[in-house]
Amino acid sequence: MKFSEVFTSKDNIQLDKKTLVILRWIAIVGQFVTISIVYFFLDFKLPFFYCSVIIFVGVLTNIYLQFRVRKNQLSNLHSTIYLLYDLIQLAALVYFTGGITNPFTILLIVPAIVSSTFLSLRSTLNLSFITIVVLLTLTFYHLPLPHSGDLHFHVPNYYLYAIPTAVIIGLIFLTYFGARFGIESRKRTEALNKLELILAKEHELESIGVQAAAAAHSLGTPLSTITVVAKELEKEIGSNPKYSNDINLLLTQTKRCGDILKKLSQDTLAEDSFLEDVKLDELLNKIARSYREISNKKLSVIVKKNEINPRIERTLEITYGLRNFIGNAVKYSKSLVEISLESNNKITEVKVCDDGPGFPPDVKALLGEPYIRSGDNNISSKSGLGLGTFIGKTLLERMKANVTFDRCPKHNGAMVTIQWQTKSLLFI
Repeated sequence: MKFSEVFTSKDNIQLDKKTLVILRWIAIVGQFVTISIVYFFLDFKLPFFYCSVIIFVGVLTNIYLQFRVRKNQLSNLHSTIYLLYDLIQLAALVYFTGGITNPFTILLIVPAIVSSTFLSLRSTLNLSFITIVVLLTLTFYHLPLPHSGDLHFHVPNYYLYAIPTAVIIGLIFLTYFGARFGIESRKRTEALNKLELILAKEHELESIGVQAAAAAHSLGTPLSTITVVAKELEKEIGSNPKYSNDINLLLTQTKRCGDILKKLSQDTLAEDSFLEDVKLDELLNKIARSYREISNKKLSVIVKKNEINPRIERTLEITYGLRNFIGNAVKYSKSLVEISLESNNKITEVKVCDDGPGFPPDVKALLGEPYIRSGDNNISSKSGLGLGTFIGKTLLERMKANVTFDRCPKHNGAMVTIQWQTKSLLFI
């Protein structure tokens, strides 16, 4: 991810209420325990009453959030308001306990970091700016921390100014990396959601196909009965013009229905069923044939000298995954796509090569990740190189395949290698 992408993202993910409530309870308990230990056991005469009031208000706000707010997901605005309050509450505690010299000052950056991970960029920038203002204010304006006994603690001015500088630098770096990982997580989640949607649609189509096949077989028997009865009526009535035309029409339409059901049954069972086992070379040929019908590019399937010809379960994952990579090769090739199959008792390997431009060097290491971008102007960011490759790789890896990307040595284009342990394939 480029640096600029973090600051141009429009992602806006809501913050889980339970997560925020737990984080705030941890902070509240930690604040009270720390203040109590410092006041009662270390004998620092800090304004305990004011500090307790500030913490108590935090308790009330968190109780309200936990029991009165009904939504499980807080909007970006409401999340920002709660984080802003937490920042101000902690700043007030730090003000009464030594200001910038308080070692717990570092915790002031937590709300901005949480925002960078879960909330919009605008909210993160606003919280970061307010945090910087708070840090600078506490540097010059705060109550001195009363020390116990004869303990004297003096901080040189250069050190006093170095503390907020270091915290601000840490805030900038941590906020940036929080935003970066937050955006990557959101993109991955989005890609996985799209993958699940695709699988759901494919399974729905599969279900429809199975139902259609079942209907075709179920209707075959009554249709045959109608045909037999119609032919018997034709013999009985003979050439009576009053009924012969109707009987001929009945026989014609019955035959038409039979042809439709036969075709439906054959297509469903032979082409669209994902419940059968099939030889891997046959599946590759079927996929290649489907692309030959819609493309003028040459697709060849080469079956090398194999010790075995594996039969696999024609699963949705394998079918769609192979189709995805073959389709990408057809899309980016100049004129040729070569699909090779090699199998022995240990390894079954499929290679998809094309004579296109190949994988751009700047994205080769990122292939298989969702939403990648190439600096190559010949490859559009919306081409599907990122998400499509991610989906195909994920589907095949579900079926215990190992997917790698390289340059095709024969045609100097892209090469995708899909490799299984032969014993992991369900049918041999």
